[in-house]
Amino acid sequence: MAVLSEYMPKRPAVKKRAYHHGDLERALVDTAVRTIRDEGVEALTLRRVGARVGVSRTALYRHFDDKAALLARVAEEGFRRLHAALTRSIAEASTSGADPLPAMADAYVRFARANPSHYLTMFGGFLTDWSRYPDLITQADAAFNVLADTIRDEQQQGRILPADPIELAEISWSMCHGIATLGMARHLERTGTTAEELAVMGSQYLQAGLRDKRGRRPARRR
Repeated sequence: MAVLSEYMPKRPAVKKRAYHHGDLERALVDTAVRTIRDEGVEALTLRRVGARVGVSRTALYRHFDDKAALLARVAEEGFRRLHAALTRSIAEASTSGADPLPAMADAYVRFARANPSHYLTMFGGFLTDWSRYPDLITQADAAFNVLADTIRDEQQQGRILPADPIELAEISWSMCHGIATLGMARHLERTGTTAEELAVMGSQYLQAGLRDKRGRRPARRR
């Protein structure tokens, strides 16, 4: 008796996508970024990302132990991009003879707008134990140190009053971060001034205050 399969139409073999070394991790990260952009971090799961890329669970876990590890990789990439954007803005400001801090403020907001998934993952509080991800810490510190080092340089040039450069960097960073976040949430649309322009203005106002020749430092509240 003929086997039933002999009468079934032959289906072409489905070729699994072949990944070269490093390509799979890139595909997983890119898919995670798209998922976060379209559906939010809460919708992201390793299984879902793997299914969209079309790889087995075994292949998936070779690169990422869990969702947090994948988020850490996205955040690490984000800080690397932020570092590059800030560094580039300093170089451009130096070429044109402009102040670096307002240029960095503009670059920060532009980075946030251009990389919403990375930005949300970097600062959304989804990673609670950064000690598990030393590369992430390295990239985050590098991005912050660009700002702190620029403030130190401005102090050495006498354009900013002596003060703790880390505190000043945190103040400047907080201002830019707040403007970027509110701008992305569309809470800064009462005037025609863009979030980038507000960040530049805020940085200029901050610099003007730091150039106060009286040299007085705000008293600490206890």
